[in-house]
Amino acid sequence: MRYLPHTDAARREMLAAIGAPSVDALFRDVPASARLDGPIAGLPTTKGELEVERHMAALAARSRPAGTMASFIGAGAYRHHVPSCVDHLVQRGEFLTSYTPYQPEVSQGTLQYLFEFQTQVAMVTGMDVANASMYDGATATVEAVMMANRVTKRGKAVLSGGLHPHYRAVVETHARFGDFRAVCAPPLPAGGEDLASLVDGETSCVVVQNPSAFGQVVDLSPLARACQAKGALLVVVVTEIVSLGLLSPPGAMGADIVAAEGQSIGNALNFGGPHVGLFATREKYVRQMPGRLTGETVDADGRRGWVLTLSTREQHIRREKATSNICTNSGLCALAFTIHLSLLGEDGYRRLAELNHANAVTLAGKLDGVRGARLVTEAFFNEFTLKLPVPAAGVVDELAAQGILAGVPGGRLWPERPELADLLVVAATETNTEAEMDLFASKLEEML
Repeated sequence: MRYLPHTDAARREMLAAIGAPSVDALFRDVPASARLDGPIAGLPTTKGELEVERHMAALAARSRPAGTMASFIGAGAYRHHVPSCVDHLVQRGEFLTSYTPYQPEVSQGTLQYLFEFQTQVAMVTGMDVANASMYDGATATVEAVMMANRVTKRGKAVLSGGLHPHYRAVVETHARFGDFRAVCAPPLPAGGEDLASLVDGETSCVVVQNPSAFGQVVDLSPLARACQAKGALLVVVVTEIVSLGLLSPPGAMGADIVAAEGQSIGNALNFGGPHVGLFATREKYVRQMPGRLTGETVDADGRRGWVLTLSTREQHIRREKATSNICTNSGLCALAFTIHLSLLGEDGYRRLAELNHANAVTLAGKLDGVRGARLVTEAFFNEFTLKLPVPAAGVVDELAAQGILAGVPGGRLWPERPELADLLVVAATETNTEAEMDLFASKLEEML
């Protein structure tokens, strides 16, 4: 507390004004399990700046960046090639230093690229309208659920077992502290879940990921029809946005809301973030859409311009009427997405998706031929699941020591499901070479 300028007398006066007996009482809503009861064990009380730099550098050296070895890790964050011109453009001063347009009509450049971003997202998802980005795919998913609750005036969300566990956890956290329920179907690696049977008169939406967390690709049209028949909305989650270069877009399969992660386009892996959330919906639901919407208009002289057509954030209107508490967008990451997708164009986007799928098919064939390994996923884009004769976590650790990031073990994604511990979720993108795939297959063969 020594860096805070308040005196003890000033603190007592403020606490008395708000009726709190102590500073600790201000944190009563934080569960005791999440609070420290003393200093963190093992941390020194003081260290010099140079010592701290050396210590942090040593910790950083223990990490193995995906670009330094053969990487087949996916599970919601994918390694793709990002052209150098993307970084060059987003680091220009007019982009890098700008923030949210609090005086929007003055920020015509920012609004223009957000307008282009929205157009791209709407096109690739097959939806009518998209907002000006959100934090990431997980928070976009929970915003989709809460939007469905508002639209239907119901309070039960059915979550597919193929939804990424981290996304599911974010929804469950909001449900626990909000006024709705989240019903989770069990994870089925080979697919075949019957979500329609879980929809009843209280269901606001069904949340399903395509491709699933196991990599499975399905046609969601029958589920969309079942939801519509019972007055529920279909929320489709996409964690690998490159997949929409080949797969039918969610809008074409009847989705009402699409929540997606845009990291794969323009945003390289960066130790966990930042990411960019994509959000699109049908035009009839636009007033319930969270975030902001940039629109095109003309000024008094008839010149083309851009405005904030819709801004439902808590910073701009009364908090109790806001559709979202996410009070900024991932503007720079959205710009990187827009630049990269513009460089690709429609043909390039499709070609990139074809390369990803072709590499995944090649890798799946090599690994499925390894004695003891079995391909679980029947239809996939660039990610699939293998069943191993041993727990996958140990295999991943051993292969990492040999320079291969083999994927994500099922026990890490679904720790509460010991029966999934022998599963390995593997991804292949355009960055993987056939030599890397052969090395992966041969090393796995040796281990098994």
